[in-house]
Amino acid sequence: MLSEWFMTRYFIKFVYNKSFQFNKLNYRKFSTLSMKMSSVKIGTHNGIFHCDEVLACCMLKILPEYKDAEIVRTRELSILETCDVVVDVGDIYDPKIHRYDHHMKTFSETISTVLKNPNYNSTIKLSSAGLIYCHFGHRIIKQLFPEITEEDTEAVFTKVYDNLITEIDALDNGVSMTVDEPVYRIVTDLSSRVGKLNPPWNSNLNQTTQFTEALNLVREEFLSFVNDCVHIWLPCKVIVEAAIQNRFQVDSSGEIIKLSQACPWKEHFFAIEKHLNLEPIIKFVIFYNNNYMVQAVPVKPGSFVLRKTLPAKWGGLRNEKLVEVSGIKECVFVHVNLFTGGNKTEEGAMQMAREGLKIE
Repeated sequence: MLSEWFMTRYFIKFVYNKSFQFNKLNYRKFSTLSMKMSSVKIGTHNGIFHCDEVLACCMLKILPEYKDAEIVRTRELSILETCDVVVDVGDIYDPKIHRYDHHMKTFSETISTVLKNPNYNSTIKLSSAGLIYCHFGHRIIKQLFPEITEEDTEAVFTKVYDNLITEIDALDNGVSMTVDEPVYRIVTDLSSRVGKLNPPWNSNLNQTTQFTEALNLVREEFLSFVNDCVHIWLPCKVIVEAAIQNRFQVDSSGEIIKLSQACPWKEHFFAIEKHLNLEPIIKFVIFYNNNYMVQAVPVKPGSFVLRKTLPAKWGGLRNEKLVEVSGIKECVFVHVNLFTGGNKTEEGAMQMAREGLKIE
C-alpha cells in the first residue's frame, strides 16, 4: 500500500485545456508517460538514466505522433533500428532519420549550428534534450498553447531554451558554470533530482519503475516552466511595451516610464529597447507595489552599473529624514546603493526620478 501511495503521489501529468490551465489528474487515467506496448517506439539507452534523455522523451511524448509511444531502453543496435526515433544512444545524429545522439567525438552541435539563426549565439554543446528541443520545440509549444502567435511562440521558445534547456545541456556535457572552483554545490536542481531517482546500489527498486517516475517528474517541471512563461512572463511584455510607448506622456524627457502594474520588466525592457533603438535612453522605471517605486535602469541586462542613480545624499534614508533632505513629500526610503526608492504618491515618485535625471 505504501508503494502504491508513493506511485500515485508522483505519477501525475499536467494536461492543457482551452483556458490555458493545467489540471492535475491521476496518472492511471492517462497513458502519455507510460511504458506500455505501442506500434510507435522511442529508443534510448538502458542502465543509469540522466535528465537529458528523460526530458527528450518527455518532450517527444507531448507531440501527437509520439503521445502513446513505447519507450524502449536498450543499447542493442538491432533493437534501436526498429525504433521510430532514438535519443541519447546509437552514435548517430541525423534528424532526417530521427536519430539524436550527442556522444560522438565529432559531435559539436549547438543551438546556433542547428537552427542557423543569428539570434542564437550559444556555445553550449547540445545534449539529447537540446537536440529534441531544437528540432521539435516550436511544435511542442504550439501543441501546448495553440492560440499564441508565432512571435510569442518564438519568445517562449527562446526563454525556455535560455533558462531550462541550456542548463540540462551544460550539465550533461560537463560544462562548468564558473571558471573558478565554485564555493558551494547545487544538488537540488532538476538534473540532480532525476539522478537521485536511479535505484541506489543497495536497493531492489525496479529501474523501469524509477525511469517512469523520472519521466513524470521532468514532465511536470517542463510543463510548469512553459506554463509560467506563457501566463506570467509573456504578459509582462504588453505592460512594458505600453509603458515605453507612453513615455513622453509620463515625462517630457522621455527618460522615465511608468508600468501599469508591477511585473518582471527588465528582460522585456532591454529586448524592446534594442529592437526599437530608443532615443533618448530610459533612465528610470516607476510602478506601484504597496508604494510607488522608482527603479534605476542598468546600463545592460544583468549589470549593477546604472544609467542614472538617485541622489547620493538620499542613500539609506527613510521617511521624515528623507523628506527633509530631499524636499519631496511622502518619501518612504531610498536604498543605500541608490538603485531604488519608494514614495507614498505617484507624483512623489516622479519627483524622485526627475531629481535623479539631474545627476551628471
